[in-house]
Amino acid sequence: MSLYISPADLHAALQDGGELALIDVREQGVFYHSHLFWAVCIPLSRLELQVLDLVPRKSVRLVLCDDGPSGLAGAAMEVLGALGYSDVRILEGGTAAWAEAGYELYSGVNVPSKAFGEFVEHAYDTPRLPPEELNETVRSGRDMVILDSRPVEEYRRMNIPGGIDVPGAELVYRVHEIAPDPETLVVVNCAGRTRSIIGAQSLINAGIPNEVAALKDGTMGWELAGFTCEHGSERFGADPSPDAVAVAQERAAAVARRFEVPFAGRAAVEKWQAGTDVRTLYLLDVRTPEEFAAGHAAGARHAPGGQLVQATDEYVAPRHARIVLFDSERVRAVMTASWLIQLGWRDVHVYDGAIADWPVETGPRAPEAPDIEQWDTIGPGDVAEDDYILDLSDSLTYRRGHIPGAWWGLRTRLDEALLPDDERIVLYADDDRMAHLAAAEMSGLEIDNEIVVLAGGLDAWRAAGKPAEPDSGRMTLATTEPNDVWHKPYDTPKRTGEEVRAKMEEYLVWEVALVEQIARDGTVSFRTYP
Repeated sequence: MSLYISPADLHAALQDGGELALIDVREQGVFYHSHLFWAVCIPLSRLELQVLDLVPRKSVRLVLCDDGPSGLAGAAMEVLGALGYSDVRILEGGTAAWAEAGYELYSGVNVPSKAFGEFVEHAYDTPRLPPEELNETVRSGRDMVILDSRPVEEYRRMNIPGGIDVPGAELVYRVHEIAPDPETLVVVNCAGRTRSIIGAQSLINAGIPNEVAALKDGTMGWELAGFTCEHGSERFGADPSPDAVAVAQERAAAVARRFEVPFAGRAAVEKWQAGTDVRTLYLLDVRTPEEFAAGHAAGARHAPGGQLVQATDEYVAPRHARIVLFDSERVRAVMTASWLIQLGWRDVHVYDGAIADWPVETGPRAPEAPDIEQWDTIGPGDVAEDDYILDLSDSLTYRRGHIPGAWWGLRTRLDEALLPDDERIVLYADDDRMAHLAAAEMSGLEIDNEIVVLAGGLDAWRAAGKPAEPDSGRMTLATTEPNDVWHKPYDTPKRTGEEVRAKMEEYLVWEVALVEQIARDGTVSFRTYP
């Protein structure tokens, strides 16, 4: 078999209905500017730490992509071969050849989910409320609730005044407890558009009697209209009472019928588990982080339903893989499955039973990773003033806080680093495994420096009572351009208010334009139901 696949053959493979994992191994900040629609970004720098969860079946068809000249895909093929992946090819010529063949390239991240949100608004004419109108409605004193469909961390960062945090798939599950009066207006928001649209349409699909609308352009639109967000809010949707759960289950049952959501019992799931050498299987628990930690089916991964729809490519990679969703009451699993089916996932099932039927694990689940050579480690108290400290976390994490005097670096560009002649090199990262991988690679750079890993990284440093500092400009003098992550409009430091506004406007225009771009693509087939 050839090591390469042509753009034409890949275009055909993306439409043949078989499992195919298309992995772009460039850094997210590079990937952001131009990539294939169905590409999942797993940077070469974190490949070993992410691929086993995202691509669990090692015999799946797997195509690697980069920009062509960089050679990153070839390096990634070697890594995957060592991990046991057996059917790996490289897109010949990368994204440049794909474009030359006349196929679409996209900017952005989580593009399939973002494009789907715009598709849903057009297909179902989801009601939307401009921020100015929402402000007037609030001022009028009308009975209403604003439900923020984002995870709690995003909600705490900024929210519409008075908004209650009810992440994505929790909306149908919790709305009856929050707004039992059918005269109450329900407005759903997120930071931009996707989760506002999907959240509002979820409530409409579930048949709640209330008037429902999505806040047009979310918190970004609210701020662009001249209004102010709250910060650090702590209002969360209450756990539903037994009566409210019964109402939610009845509504979810109607959704399951309309969108033909299939259910699977334990016998079927165990049969699929026995066949994971020929079909990829994901067991995903779509409940809250707290519920997952309290007890989940052994082997299941946590994938909150709203985020699974919002960023599907961050949880599953091969197209047309089999997915089983777990949820004690089935409401959140049904709502999530209904959207994945419309997104084009044809083999999605809701587990038809109790989580307690399975061997149950508690606590968070550690990501799958290969055995990694352990390097010599030191503790925070062992770091000396003349040590050369290199932070291998992502650049956004570094900018928010790092060990004083630490430089920033990228594991896959260590050969570009401005390394000292003889000082001891101390490596740390947001994941210790990254630092150990980098230490092994740095030892092959023909340098004589002693190399050690700071065990526990910045968390251990802070736990020892030592201070951290935000970006002080040293990043630009380190190994490379800090283009490893995409920065949300409000993430980039030292950006003026006008620059933030311009980035917000640019982002919202980009989202809206996706619906026209996918119409030209040829590999996108979202589904609608009357």
